[in-house]
Amino acid sequence: MEARRWLALLLALGCLFEALDASPGDFDPLYRTCVEQCEKTGIIGDISIQDCQFPSNEIPVNSPWYMQEPLYLQWKQLNCKSDCRYNCMMQREKEREKLGLSPVKYHGKWPFKRVFVFQEPLSAVLSALNLLMHFTGWLSFFLLVNYKLPLRPQSKRTYYEYTGLWHIYAVLSMNAWFWSAIFHTRDFDLTEKLDYSSAVASLGFSLILCLLRTFNVKDEASRVMFAAPILAFVTTHILYLNFYQLDYGWNMKVCLVMGVTTLLVWAIWAGITRHPSRVKLWVTVFGIALSMLLEIYDFPPYMGYADAHALWHAATIPLTYLWWSFIKDDAVFRTSALVKKAK
Repeated sequence: MEARRWLALLLALGCLFEALDASPGDFDPLYRTCVEQCEKTGIIGDISIQDCQFPSNEIPVNSPWYMQEPLYLQWKQLNCKSDCRYNCMMQREKEREKLGLSPVKYHGKWPFKRVFVFQEPLSAVLSALNLLMHFTGWLSFFLLVNYKLPLRPQSKRTYYEYTGLWHIYAVLSMNAWFWSAIFHTRDFDLTEKLDYSSAVASLGFSLILCLLRTFNVKDEASRVMFAAPILAFVTTHILYLNFYQLDYGWNMKVCLVMGVTTLLVWAIWAGITRHPSRVKLWVTVFGIALSMLLEIYDFPPYMGYADAHALWHAATIPLTYLWWSFIKDDAVFRTSALVKKAK
């Protein structure tokens, strides 16, 4: 009965995300006309979009590669399409505000105010802070298991059986937050796909690691049997997003199912096993579950900067610290148990 309730909740949330996938601003005829004219002429009212005609050194855009500006300058400059979209979006929102209409999304995102090259400055900064939290958490874990806890006498390897898996988890997590920061800084097709793909990879491996730890799977062959179906699905999903269709609704459903499953398994396992650090784990799980509501109950950015997604990034910063604290506690707990058993 309880399983049916969770299934119904997941289906309801999936339908909600599917409804949120459409962006009303994309279908606004005034906005579409503005973007089309801008890409052709490089002009929006009194604004001239230089990248749509010539670079700053007056060399035509379609000139040979050796006459183009250095790549680092091209990265800093906004390209024609994104510049046109931004200026048309801001112009259209000003018109809507005068009519008393509320903001709408464009291409899946709220109308944010840019700061220099940062398209979503607050989300970019918070993503970078999450990356830093994962790095410091992983570094403290690395020092703990390799230099503070006892090692196996013969192999000089750690007693903790999941050390290598947590290292992989740390790399994937830091990679995901790195591309999140890049994507919120510059929204291109490439950065968008890298952001979504790295997030899916991180969630997929988190689920694998969760199952291996909670079911106490130590044998390599058994670990492969556990991981293979999930790895196959995650790989197929990433290929689908990158080479077939970047389906936002379907991707949200996949991420939601993997994320909720991981949280439920961790929470139930902590209660059943009476893990000494189960309170930390429960607080982390409950905090992440609450923060996920920010992704569901979305709202326009306050003052053009802080939206629900940015607040979700902010909420995960302290939770990441608590999460790595639990991981280190688990390493100490397992090492102590194995050392006593070896004596």
